[in-house]
Amino acid sequence: QVQLVESGGGLVQAGGSLRLSCAASGRTFSRYTVGWFRQAPGKEREFVVAIRWSGSITGYADSVKGRFTISRDNAKNTVYLQMNSLKPEDTAVYYCAADYDGAGARYWGQGTQVTVSS
Repeated sequence: QVQLVESGGGLVQAGGSLRLSCAASGRTFSRYTVGWFRQAPGKEREFVVAIRWSGSITGYADSVKGRFTISRDNAKNTVYLQMNSLKPEDTAVYYCAADYDGAGARYWGQGTQVTVSS
């Protein structure tokens, strides 16, 4: 069983930065592909990016390419999402999910709110 807790969200002005963290319990976390997703009000959940256990990255959503960077520290059981040059359209609840296979994920966090003001 893996439990995920996201943190680092908040209110930031357009152009600003935030770093989200996804901290996990469970010794098997380092073996999983972990993804970041987001859901804006009234919209469907959107894939942002995922990182494999090795550190290789699956690819970023076009909307965040060049601005967001995913990384992981398996020793700390944590995955990060560095978000730069934030835009109002990045406003959403951001979720991390572990054991992501490209179609779905077995474990989900509760989410952290990111609000970007114009």
